[in-house]
This record gives sequence, C-alpha cells and structure tokens, in this order.
Amino acid sequence: MRKPPRPIATVLALVAALSLLGGCTIGKDSGGPQVGEGSIKKIDALNGVQLKVGSKEFDEQLLLGQIALVALQAAGASPQDRTNITGSSNVRQALTTGAIDLYWEYTGTAWISFLQQTKPISDPQAQYESVKKADEANNLTWWARSPANDSYAIAANQKALRETGVKTLSDYAALVKSNPAAASTCIGPEFKSRDDGFPGIEKTYGFDLPAAQEHLVNDAVIYPTVGKGDTCGFGEVASTDGRVAGQQLTVLEDDKHFFPIYNPAITIATPLAQKYPQLEQVFAGIAAKLDTKTLTDLNKKVSVDGQKPNVVAHDWLKAAGFIG
Repeated sequence: MRKPPRPIATVLALVAALSLLGGCTIGKDSGGPQVGEGSIKKIDALNGVQLKVGSKEFDEQLLLGQIALVALQAAGASPQDRTNITGSSNVRQALTTGAIDLYWEYTGTAWISFLQQTKPISDPQAQYESVKKADEANNLTWWARSPANDSYAIAANQKALRETGVKTLSDYAALVKSNPAAASTCIGPEFKSRDDGFPGIEKTYGFDLPAAQEHLVNDAVIYPTVGKGDTCGFGEVASTDGRVAGQQLTVLEDDKHFFPIYNPAITIATPLAQKYPQLEQVFAGIAAKLDTKTLTDLNKKVSVDGQKPNVVAHDWLKAAGFIG
C-alpha cells in the first residue's frame, strides 16, 4: 500500500521549522546573486508580494525551487524560500493547506500518487491535460509542463552489467528468479511504498525480490552505493539525475512501459493563479527550455560538481536570457 501522508499539523510544523532554519525572503539583500532585467519583465501587481515557494528534498527539486524563486524575484515579487520539504505527500499537503503557494510537481506523480489513478497515460501531453483537469477539483492549477521526463528507473553498475548481461527490466526480473543473490538492489523509502515504485515493478514484471537482496537506503546514498558495488549491483534512480552518469550507471530499459511520464510543471493554488495570471507566461517560457538534456546537465552541476542550487539556477536563467 502507498505510504500514508503525514497529518496536516505535522506538515505545517515541518514547513514552519524549515522557515525558521533555512527559509527566507529572496530579495536585494538576501546575499545571493543579483537579478538583472532580461526577458522576464516586472509585473506591477506582484510588487513586494511574498509568494511561498516549496520543493521536495532532492537535488533536482531544490534546483527547480530556486529557478522559481529567481524568476519570481525577476518578475517583481519578494518570494519566500520554503523549499526542502521531505516527501511528495508532504509537499502536496503543504500546497493544499496554504503552507506554500506553488512548487514544481511531476505529472506522473500527481496522476498515480495524488489522483490515485492506476494506469499511466503514455502520451505526455495527454497525461498533462488529464492531471490538469482532474486537479481543478482540488482548487489547484497546473501551468505549462516541461518536456523533461524525470522518470523513475532501475540502473546497474558496470560490473553487474558485465556479469549478468541484464539490459531490460524483463532481464532483471528473470535474474531475480534465477539468481536472486546477483540481483541485490538499493531502493529508497518512498520508492519502496509508492504505487509507481518498486511494488508496481514487481507486479508488472512478475517477480518478488527476496528481503535479503533488498537494501533500503536514503535516496542520495543509492548512487554512490550502487556505483561502488559492494552492497548493490542495481538501484532505483531518477533518469535525469546527474549522478547516473557520474557513477557510470546504466539505466535498464522499461520494456513493458511501466513508469508513467514525469514532466515537471508549476502547480499553484488556483486563487493565486487567477490573481496573478501574467505569471503563467513567465513559467511557460522557463518550462519550454527545460528539456531532458538541459535538466540533466543542470542536475549534474549540483549533484556531481557540488555547485549550490541557487547559483546554478541563476546562472542558467541568465544564460537563457530570462534575467540579466
């Protein structure tokens, strides 16, 4: 079963704690890179408006959160940093309860985990339109999707590939059945319980990984652990994560097309979307530029090269002409 979301009070407390520890209002005196004028123009109605930007806890989400913060600052707002909330369900609850105002969510995550649909839609635009329509009932608005597809995946290190010959998830399932000791796999806590995570893979591909070969570790630890190969030859990864290439991992082909499309898009409380409609075009332009290669390259700067997400966000928005 899907891991139950935390109580709303817990979510609000978490967001409040993050606000005290790391959150801040982004502005001229924040100490970060300065934002000059580019293609994003000031919106008079946004002058000084403190919109609260959230994100999940992993590097790509921290990066996307900073991109939103810089864009809002360029548009004239005084955005508040409420990024780095642990767990998809917690960020979603923060949005629906007003603890945050907007964040980047993935179409596949919303469709399967939040809207509780059992079958992904293979066409990216159709998936997006279905999510957008369904979330109207939750008083949430989806703005333009990015073409980047940050899909879940199972990857293997080079030693495991050489020794097992596994190339697809069907091959991996066959390995689990024939030689489970060779299929040791590292997975994160959320992936272990999500319907679009490991339970769904086992059901779709018809295998049951023995508990002794299933290693539950923090998501960030998976990449170096699988890369080193002492504990796991295989592991759950995000396909756009720069550490896949950094650790010389190879993503296994999802030959039964289990995973849905995960295009990131800004989700925002509908009353705010209606109050500041000019913002939609700001984020539409940004989303259009975030294809899979671009997002993967930006992720690598954070996850592998060790650059700060706010610096990477600022530099990319400047290079793309959104800010000066």
